[in-house]
Amino acid sequence: MLSKKTKYAINALVHLAKMWEQGPILISDIAQAENIPQKFLEAILLDLKKAGILASKKGKGGGYYLLKSPTEVSMAEVMRLFDGPIALLPCTTHRYYERCEECKDEETCGIRSVFYEVRNNTVKLLKGATLAEIVKREDRLSQRRLKK
Repeated sequence: MLSKKTKYAINALVHLAKMWEQGPILISDIAQAENIPQKFLEAILLDLKKAGILASKKGKGGGYYLLKSPTEVSMAEVMRLFDGPIALLPCTTHRYYERCEECKDEETCGIRSVFYEVRNNTVKLLKGATLAEIVKREDRLSQRRLKK
């Protein structure tokens, strides 16, 4: 399950993706539009800035903006930043690998094999789920709703 911090980060990033190339957006505007506590959002945006996803501008006309294109920011990247590994078992993750204590033989473990496949498919889907894709889906879903 996604942490509250990750959900807020994704909502803030989608908001910024919708404002792509419109200049910096104030934290207070993002917080209000996405219903995120401002103090919590400040810490999240700083983490995203340190990760090279966002940049900020101080002073008049300042705020946060995407440093990367919305097509370059995937949900896999955001989830790993805030929640760590995507895999459900420590023996199936690449970046955070740990051998399972109860495992007799990783190479022949059927449980590991199943969860490794789940991990690979999940990562593939999350890497394809970019900010641009999320914005596109929202637009499509809004259009369907209007047609009803």
